Formats: sequence, structure tokens, C-alpha cells
Amino acid sequence: MTRLRWFSKLFQKPRRRTSIIQCIYVVGFMDLFGVSMIIPLLSHHVKALGASPTVAGIVGSTYGILQLFSSTIVGGWSDVVGRRYSLLTCLLLSSFGYALLGMSTSIALFVLARIPVGLFKHSLSINRALLSDLVSESERPVVMGHFNAASSVGFILGPMVGGYLTEHEGGFYTSSFTCAVIFLINAGLVCLLPWKEVLVLCNKPDPNNDTSNGCHDNKCNECNKSVQNGSHVNGHHQMFDANSRFRAPGKQRANLSWGELALLQPAWRQLSSVGSKIHTVASSDMWDLFLVRLLMAIAIMLYYSNFSLAMEERFSVRPKLTGYMISYSSTLGALSGFLVGPVTRLYRNNMPTLLLHSTILTCSLILLYATAPSVWQVLLTSTFFAISTTIGRTCITDLELQRGGTQASGTLIGAGQSVTAIGRILAPLLSGLTQEISPCGPPSLGVVLALAAVSLLLIRIPKWNRSRIEKTAQF
Repeated sequence: MTRLRWFSKLFQKPRRRTSIIQCIYVVGFMDLFGVSMIIPLLSHHVKALGASPTVAGIVGSTYGILQLFSSTIVGGWSDVVGRRYSLLTCLLLSSFGYALLGMSTSIALFVLARIPVGLFKHSLSINRALLSDLVSESERPVVMGHFNAASSVGFILGPMVGGYLTEHEGGFYTSSFTCAVIFLINAGLVCLLPWKEVLVLCNKPDPNNDTSNGCHDNKCNECNKSVQNGSHVNGHHQMFDANSRFRAPGKQRANLSWGELALLQPAWRQLSSVGSKIHTVASSDMWDLFLVRLLMAIAIMLYYSNFSLAMEERFSVRPKLTGYMISYSSTLGALSGFLVGPVTRLYRNNMPTLLLHSTILTCSLILLYATAPSVWQVLLTSTFFAISTTIGRTCITDLELQRGGTQASGTLIGAGQSVTAIGRILAPLLSGLTQEISPCGPPSLGVVLALAAVSLLLIRIPKWNRSRIEKTAQF
């Protein structure tokens, strides 16, 4: 009888974890589905409010600038107060921002509506951090790839619904309120997640192994983690150990989880904890990874920056056909998320080598696009470009979490998003300058930047491998 119970628990545990992960996939899908309903309509709406092109550009950059400074802070805050509370806060305040956007009848109100969205639209990053809490290091690339695929499908379908709603009177306002409702539904889904099960899944030992399910490649120091209300807690915190409760007088405080207790702390103490995590990441030896992320982000954005205009000028392709090509590439990018698992298994989870090969492939494809003599070659490069960039993004996120440690996964993912935000600010400027020279100027500069990333990887990967071997030898 005891053996039967042991087998039933063994099979129930993966099922519970799978259902939680699938729910997070749904949240990611709905997140980008709602956002993509709004994005294509923003520039038209701000111009309809009477903004000049210059003012429209300044207003449009507000969101990117806010994301640049808030990504790392909110990610660190999710490490301090927990995934549950930070995710709910981001979803509810984003919903408020989109609802306010639906009431924007002036430029001032439009800018005001973009502020809460720019500061707190980090639900995808927190979801990724939560997924990294739930799975082992070997499973993480597969789960992240599936999450990116689900989110990308939402980003593909959203503009279709937004375009349909815009054809009716007050379509922009309807789309904005619909997006706000979607974020409220997401907040409801997050509330319904079995957070106690999340805690059990991250801490409960695996009957089939000597280490816990959360142990990453038998690195038991990383197993000494506690996820309270979705919070990823470092075992070295001053007032906690890996499996203990807060030692404080009073029955009520003793029964509070770490995430609840951190949430009740004064704001300055929370900010101090966030600042400490950000300082730890900033002072770590991860500049090379962040630099590779920045170089490749700008290179990829330069590839897409003037795609429609370049296709028209180089091959006299109509915008309608260009739109089909972009949709084709986006669909392939979404489906490529399901290839991450087989590819990582083929490489035996050797993420540095996989990142190097995907970066070389991306660089080669940008070069082929810049020198393409026909539309068919462009279509061929777009096919493999969508696959290589999807795998590359998953690789670099996984490497950041490997090298930075899962105790600050929210801070690390947020820092990566801040680096990408810098790329979003620089890419349009560089694209405009190089486009003055030639329609092939932006992708040509992208080739140079991608080559710089490849060179950096060739120099740094041997050091990463030595560090990984030394770290493994310690255990």
C-alpha cells in the first residue's frame, strides 16, 4: 500500500507542475495578444489627437525609456517580494494604463496612460523568472522556448483582432478597453494559480533522485531555495535558512511566508534589497553576455528596421506582398520555439556552443539579405533567420540564468530586458543614418555588429567552459 502511494505521488507531481506551467503559457499568450492589438494603432491615434510627427516620435519613445529604467528594478523587486505579488501588481497597473489609454482624448492624457504601462509592463519577464523557479536547468531551455512560442502566437493574432475592431467607430478605444480586460483576466488566472503547489514543487525532493526537483544539474547549493508565494528566496538571507520560517515573535508574524513579510516591509527597505540585487548583477562578470545581447539585438532590429522600404526600393515589391513575408517570418519564429528542445538535446545542453553557432548563422543570414539579388533569396534568408534568432534569444537568457544564479532570476531577466531596451533606442537612430547611404545600409551595419558578437563569443566561451568545469568539480 505504501508503495502504491509512493507511485501515485510520483505521477501526480509532474501532472501538477505541467498544469501550472501550461497556465503560465496561457498568461503569456494573452499578454502579447492584448498588447499587439494596440501597438499598430498607437501612432495613428496620437496623430489623430493632433500631434506633429516630432511630438509623436517623442511620445512614442516614452515607453521605451521607461522600460529601460524599470525592467531591472521590477525584476529585482519580484525577487524580493515574490513572483505572485509582483506579477499581480504589474498586471493590474498595466490594465489600468490600457484602460486610461482607452479614455485618452488629448495628448497629455495619452502620455499619462503610457506611464504605468512603461513602468509596470514586465509581466512576461516575471513569468519567465517564475518558470525558471519551477524547472531544472536542463529543462529550462525547452520550457522557455515553449513560452516564447505561445507568446509569439498571441503577438501574431492580436493585430488581426485590433485591425478588425478599428474598422468600427471608436475602434481604438474598444481595442484599448479590450486589452485592459485581458490583463484583468490574466490577473485572475494568476490569483487562481495554486501557489502552495508551486512552493511544494520547488522544494519537495524527487523520489526518483537524491536531489530535489529544483536542483539544477545536482548543484545542491542552488537547491537550497524557497519559493514563498512565488518568491525565489536566497538561502543566505540574514533572517532565513532554506527550509525555515521567519523567526519573529508573535504567532501572526511567525505564520507569514517570506513573500508576505517582505511585502509588509517599508518601501525603503524593499528598495534597499532591490538595489543590493542590482548591484550584485552589475558587479558580476557578465558584461560579455550583456554586450552580446546588445550587439545582436541592434543587429536584428536593423534587419527589420527598413524591411518594407528596402523591398520596395530594391525589388519593387508591393507592401501587400511584403506584409505576407513578414507574417510568414513571424509565424516561423513562433513555431521555432518548439524546436528549442530538440536542438538543445542535440547539443547536449551545451548552451555556449549553441549560442555561438546560432549567432554565426544569424550573421550569415543578415549578410545574405544585404546582398540578395532576388526576392526568393530574401524569402529563404527570412525562413532560417526566424529560427536562428528564436534559438539565440532562448540561449542567451538561459546562459544569463546559468551564470548569474537562480536566486536573482528576476533581476537577471530584467537586466537583459533593459539591455534590449537600449538596443530599441539606438537601432532607429543607426538605421536612419545608414539608410542615408544605401537601402542596404542598416543590414550591412547589422553584419558588422553580429561579427563583433561572434568575435566576442570566440574569445569568451573558452573561459566560460573553464569556469563551468571548475564549478562542477567543486560538487
